[in-house]
Amino acid sequence: MDAYEYSELLKLLNTKLHNIKGILKPDDLNARLKEIQEEESLQDFWNDVEKATKVGIEKNRILGKLNKFNKANDSLQGTNELYEMATEEKDEETLEMLYEEAEELEKLIKSTEISVMLSNPDDASNAIVSIHPGAGGTESQDWASILYRMYLRWAERNDFKIELLDYQNGDEAGIKDVSFIIKGENAYGYMKAENGIHRLVRISPFDSNAKRHTSFSSVMVSPEIDDNINIVIEDKDIRIDTYRASGAGGQHVNKTESAIRITHIPTGIVVQCQNDRSQHKNKDSAFKMLKSRLYEFELEKQQATKDGVEKSDNGWGHQIRSYVLQPYQQVKDSRSNIGYTNVDAILDGDITKIIEDVLIATAKS
Repeated sequence: MDAYEYSELLKLLNTKLHNIKGILKPDDLNARLKEIQEEESLQDFWNDVEKATKVGIEKNRILGKLNKFNKANDSLQGTNELYEMATEEKDEETLEMLYEEAEELEKLIKSTEISVMLSNPDDASNAIVSIHPGAGGTESQDWASILYRMYLRWAERNDFKIELLDYQNGDEAGIKDVSFIIKGENAYGYMKAENGIHRLVRISPFDSNAKRHTSFSSVMVSPEIDDNINIVIEDKDIRIDTYRASGAGGQHVNKTESAIRITHIPTGIVVQCQNDRSQHKNKDSAFKMLKSRLYEFELEKQQATKDGVEKSDNGWGHQIRSYVLQPYQQVKDSRSNIGYTNVDAILDGDITKIIEDVLIATAKS
């Protein structure tokens, strides 16, 4: 990196931080923080436990945003001053040090940018994820299991927890269906970028002729909603089917109709759960999934109305990302239009950069 490149980078980072400040409004956050602190000092504040808990959560979120912004702001302002001084004094040693630290500074500003983009209340929620293979039998079912492992590894890398809701083994390999919850701060904020159709191109390990195959899997992501959000589901709008579970769980699972499938007739949304031996617990989990899916469906419909377009379905033509393993190696996301060549690392869960690039690209559009 030379002086010109570095000065251009600083201009870009200063512009980004200025935009972040405009969105975040730190003065307003500080004013709200002061209000909360005054509320907390009132004698009867803690009498209403539910309200106190909500205010506490809001306070922690505000503090988190302000701490992140202040760290980025202090770091960038300090760098601006140091660069100006070093340039005037022709201090090559300090300039070289600044060039070396440029990547870390860029990462800090980008991280702050992402945290501002995840300011929607739902973004902080846990994420309910369902993966369904497309047509193609074993090929697509194997691809679905690769995606499932990719998300498990990503969750592990980010210290998120996983709760399995439904898992159905494929006929020969892979999976027919899997649903799970990723639990952690901003799990949904990140995972919402994975909502859509994922396409794989590779030489099939199941084809003795070693031909190239294209497989598809659908990934559906919705926020896990809490009890404060009232989703009304009328009995006349749903059909509940029970069936014998398959896969993990032992013989008891297979001998009793503990698995639950719920179809929401007006929207066509179908959820199922068979992970527990108890039909009652599976039914509770299935309703939790259905409520989250209906909530997400309604949000998308409202956004489409606001944008003046019809709500689009995630049909099999709605591809968000392609993973090409043959004849070359590249993962390319259609929303950010960025290609990545570290395919093995990506399939091993190194997808944070892809997700962040998508969040930035979609925020601009």
